[in-house]
Amino acid sequence: MFDHSPTELINIARQDRGIIIGLLVVALAVAVIIYEDNIHDNPKAKDTELDGGRQAMASGENSRHRNADKGTQYYATEAKKVTLVTFDPNTADSTTLLNLGLQPWQVRSIYRYRAAGGAYTCPEDFARLYGLTVKKYKELLPYIKISPEYKEAGDIYGKKRYTDNKNATADRQHTALNSDTAHGNQQQLTYPQKLKPGQTMDISRADTITLRRIPGIGAFFARQIVRRREQLGGFISAEQLLEIEGFPESALQYITTGSTDVRQININSATSEKLRAHPYISYTMAKQIIDYRRIHGRINDISELRLLNTFPQQLIDKLRPYITY
Repeated sequence: MFDHSPTELINIARQDRGIIIGLLVVALAVAVIIYEDNIHDNPKAKDTELDGGRQAMASGENSRHRNADKGTQYYATEAKKVTLVTFDPNTADSTTLLNLGLQPWQVRSIYRYRAAGGAYTCPEDFARLYGLTVKKYKELLPYIKISPEYKEAGDIYGKKRYTDNKNATADRQHTALNSDTAHGNQQQLTYPQKLKPGQTMDISRADTITLRRIPGIGAFFARQIVRRREQLGGFISAEQLLEIEGFPESALQYITTGSTDVRQININSATSEKLRAHPYISYTMAKQIIDYRRIHGRINDISELRLLNTFPQQLIDKLRPYITY
C-alpha cells in the first residue's frame, strides 16, 4: 500500500516521536502557567498555603517548648527533708546521719574514721568533719550527745587525782598563809596553772591534763597531741605538732620532746597494714615498699627508696628515725 523503503520508515518514526515529545513539553509549560495564574488571581489559596506553613512552624515550636517543659520536670528534684534528732556520731547509723542533712560522702568519712579506731570525744571533734560548714555545725550542735564511754579516760578518772592534788596544794597554801600571817607576812602563795615564759614541758609522756598547762593548749589540742604521739610512735621534734591542723605555733616555745626513744617499724618484715598505720606512709607507699622487697630483697637503708617517685628526700628524712632494718 505504501511504497517506502525501510530507511524511510525509520526516519518517519523518529519524526513522529519528536513531535509527540514536543507536544508533551508544551502541555507541561501551559499547565505551569495556568497554576501560577490561579495562585496570583486567588490570594486566599496563597494565604492558606502560607498559613499552613506557619501552623507547621508554630506546631514545631510548641512541641519544642513542651519537650523543654518535660525536660525541666524530669530533672527537677524535691528538696531533701532534714530530720534533726539527737545523735551520737560514734554510734549513729547511716540513715540517721543522712536524715540530718549530711552528704553521703561525709557519712562514708565518718564510717572510715570510726573503723580506723577514731572516736568523737566532744562536739568540737565532730566539727572537724571534712566539708562541714559553720552553719551546718551550729544547726547540729544542740543535737550532738557524746556518750561518756567515748570520752578520754584521763579526763574522767584523771580529774579526781588532779582535783585531789589541787586540794592538797590549796591546803598547803592555806597553812603557809596562816603561818605567814602569824609572822606578820600577808603575802599569799599562788601556783599558776599555765606555764610562764621561759618554762617548758616535755610532751613525750605527758597526759592530756598536764598538756593543758601549755599556753594555747586546751582539751582539744591536748587530745590531738596524745593521739598524734601514739600514731607516730613518739615525737622527734616539737615542730611535728604543726602537722596537726590548726595547731597554735605560739605554743612551741613551751614544748620540748625530751627523749628521742620512739617506736620503730622493721621495714623488712612489717606487713602492708602495719606500714600503712604510720602517718607518714600512705597506701601507695606501703605497696611500693612491699614490691621493692619482693624484687630487690632486703632493704639496708631507707635511702634506697629515693628512686621511687613517692619517696622524696624530705619524706625519707622524716621517716628515718621511725625505721629499723
